[in-house]
Amino acid sequence: MLSVLRVHLPSDIPIVGCELTPYVLLKRPDNSVVADDVTELNPIDGSFLRYKWFRVQSDKKVAVCTVHPTEQATLQCLGCVKAKIPVAKSYHCSPKCFSDAWQHHRVLHERAATAVNENGNEEEEIFGRFNSTGSTASSMINMNLPTSQSNSSLSNGTTALYPAAVTQRSGGETWFEVGRSKTYTPTADDIGHVLKFECIVVDAETKLSVGPASTLSTSRVIPAPSPIPRHMISVIGVDVPGHLDLDSRISSAGTFTVLSYNILSDVYATSELYSYCPSWALSWTYRRQNLFREIIGYHADIVCLQEVQSDHFEEFFAPELDKHGYQALFKRKTTEQVFSRNINTLDGCATFFRRDRFSHVKKYEVEFNKAAQSLTDALVPSAQKKNALSRLVKDNVALILVLEAKFGNQGIDNPGKRQLVCVANTHVNVHQELKDVRLWQVHTLLKGLEKIAASADIPMLVCGDFNSVPGSAPHSLLAMGKVDPLHPELAVDPLGILRPAAKLTHQLPLVSAYSSFARAGVGLGLEQRRRMDPATNEPLFTNCTRDFIGTHDYIFYSADSLSVESLLELLDEDSLRKDTALPSPEWSSDHIALLAEFRCKPRTRR
Repeated sequence: MLSVLRVHLPSDIPIVGCELTPYVLLKRPDNSVVADDVTELNPIDGSFLRYKWFRVQSDKKVAVCTVHPTEQATLQCLGCVKAKIPVAKSYHCSPKCFSDAWQHHRVLHERAATAVNENGNEEEEIFGRFNSTGSTASSMINMNLPTSQSNSSLSNGTTALYPAAVTQRSGGETWFEVGRSKTYTPTADDIGHVLKFECIVVDAETKLSVGPASTLSTSRVIPAPSPIPRHMISVIGVDVPGHLDLDSRISSAGTFTVLSYNILSDVYATSELYSYCPSWALSWTYRRQNLFREIIGYHADIVCLQEVQSDHFEEFFAPELDKHGYQALFKRKTTEQVFSRNINTLDGCATFFRRDRFSHVKKYEVEFNKAAQSLTDALVPSAQKKNALSRLVKDNVALILVLEAKFGNQGIDNPGKRQLVCVANTHVNVHQELKDVRLWQVHTLLKGLEKIAASADIPMLVCGDFNSVPGSAPHSLLAMGKVDPLHPELAVDPLGILRPAAKLTHQLPLVSAYSSFARAGVGLGLEQRRRMDPATNEPLFTNCTRDFIGTHDYIFYSADSLSVESLLELLDEDSLRKDTALPSPEWSSDHIALLAEFRCKPRTRR
């Protein structure tokens, strides 16, 4: 007879809309262990498993942490109470939680102090003693501590000023049965409550239970975080509606959309790097569904993703996007710099396109390591070659696709003429101190694209995370076709790979798609212009962490053969900072997605 050996759930908490599937280990009479889903239709050794899910409604009244909504609050910020900030934002589950959130949290008080001038001095007194070591005691009070600790002090002797928010009333808990299958998807009714899973072995003949039931409980169910919907904004004039619905927008003849998005590889999504993001919101099982919903919701014809892990591409993105009509291609980073990482978790660039809109013509893979080898063979003395390669070899890649459009573009102007599009997807060197390497990688990519452009009359799209802010040397090369010889970044060139500066050019007529907002008409275009840098005509940010905010992501296009019709609206910093920074429960990457709609321009006959 079978017995239940162990039952456990994934580490992430239940979110409304996310399917929960416990992992059940079974022990057979011969002591072998199996992990099958043993149903009444496929019993093992005369037994099967019966599952039940319950919603546990408790009489306990619990205040929850504003940062980690699955955790019970143990501290309340006194400053929030005095500043009349919504009480829900004042709760924290631990001193570390409050300390980690402080950079953002103090902004709430500063805004409250600005709004109510007379509270300014009081705010200063309360928060003036916060220091870099994370001592937050002067601004917190105890709450919800066990009775034996309720009168104990924090690090500076502060004691609880308010009665505990948790009270135990008679009646205890009530269990409501909500499901009888192995999997369960929480509903709106489950929000705020614990779920309990029960698994029991049942005799296939008698239908009676055998042995004790195995149970486990989840954390409280919280609402699925809903990001602010982003809309397409027309940039082609006041006579065209400015606010386009992504759900109802259908690309017209001659137009297509391109999405570029660094989705944050799972191996980099750690609590050490993003301590302000709840651990459940960093888990891949949560993030992949959140990212997938977002990506599918944009309805893009071409999707360029960066930081896609090899295993996630094969096991999740390629098959799931295939169901939505996308063909997938992938280029993994090279491995010279990999020592201990599993090769399957290496990230790379993934490009998807809708089969009903495009067909695949050709693929080019750019490995900057190979270009580095060729460069050092030609330019660097053999004695210095090892050091040169150590600086240049960083495993970055680019994936270039030539696609043929299946939609009409020129009508009678070019009957029978193929409409090709070349799409480059890249993620260049991340090390900020290696500015010469980053510029060299971008220049290498552009020279390769020049060769493709010279061989065919073809529009170019260059998408990706360039780890380069507007005005940097790589951005200047992309947007202006050259780099000023006096640009300060050219001063860092220990290998001499950037000299002479006159060689840092290209002939592609590239323009940044989002610079179109600077030329947009009235209406919603004006609001977007406030989210642009007037000096560079680029977004104020595409990457927003606690330690950095700025623009690293771009979509460049050939302005002689394409025009921008509309752009996905940019996000407001304040709306992101409410969760401190990215990633957050609403947005599952530290970057934001960029999306542009292009129209193919009529071409003159040759």
